[in-house]
Amino acid sequence: MRRPAKVARQLALAHHLQAAIERGLVADQAALARKLGLTRARVTQLFDLLMLAADLQEQVLALEAVDGAEPMAERTLRAVAHAGTWAEQRAAWEKLLPCATPNR
Repeated sequence: MRRPAKVARQLALAHHLQAAIERGLVADQAALARKLGLTRARVTQLFDLLMLAADLQEQVLALEAVDGAEPMAERTLRAVAHAGTWAEQRAAWEKLLPCATPNR
C-alpha cells in the first residue's frame, strides 16, 4: 500500500502553517505553536523544512511510504535543509539516493 511519506506531509504542513502566518491568521510562530499545542521548537523544526531548495521540496512532496516503510526520517531531511547553500543541499540529497528517489 502506498501513501504520501510522512516527510512529505510534514513539508506540506509547514507550507500551510507559513501561509497562515502570511495571511495574518496568527501573528507568528510562537502564536502558532500555542494555538496548535506544539512547542516553539517543534514549529521551528517544521519551518526548517522550508529552507530546502525548491526542486528538493518538489522531490520530497513526491515521496511515498510503501507498505508502511518511510523513505527517510524528518531528522535526516532537516540535516539536508541545514547543509548550507542550495548546491550543498543538493549534494547532501544526492548522498541519500536511491532511498530518497520518489516512488512513482
